[in-house]
Amino acid sequence: MGEKIIDTNHSNLLGEIEVAPEVLEVIAGIAANEVDGVYAMQGKFTNAMKNVFGKINHKKGVHLNTDEDGLKVDIYCYFKFGVNVPQVAKTIQQRVREQVLHMTEISLAEVNIHIADIVPEKTTIQELFDLDTEEDE
Repeated sequence: MGEKIIDTNHSNLLGEIEVAPEVLEVIAGIAANEVDGVYAMQGKFTNAMKNVFGKINHKKGVHLNTDEDGLKVDIYCYFKFGVNVPQVAKTIQQRVREQVLHMTEISLAEVNIHIADIVPEKTTIQELFDLDTEEDE
């Protein structure tokens, strides 16, 4: 299985630096999930079950792609009820862009936010699993 590599255009006397796309997805996922107002990242039901059993998939809800404009990331997440949706989305865009640049020196062309749902405060884990299951169908 061939591993995709993001060329950072960084080389020095010691050699080249290459970053796997999965690394960028993890950075973006953690940065987005830490924003106040984000309830959870959207993921498959199996990812939600892994979270319950202690294995966290930080790249769930994050999709990376490239085109002629550059590297783009799409973030799919659930917001908490009552938050200012545009403000939380802008904060996610800023944090993801800043963290990816800070940690890898890679500039993102776009950070697109997709709000999958608004989650009321008293939502149970089962209800959240049901949301992910409906979207998988």
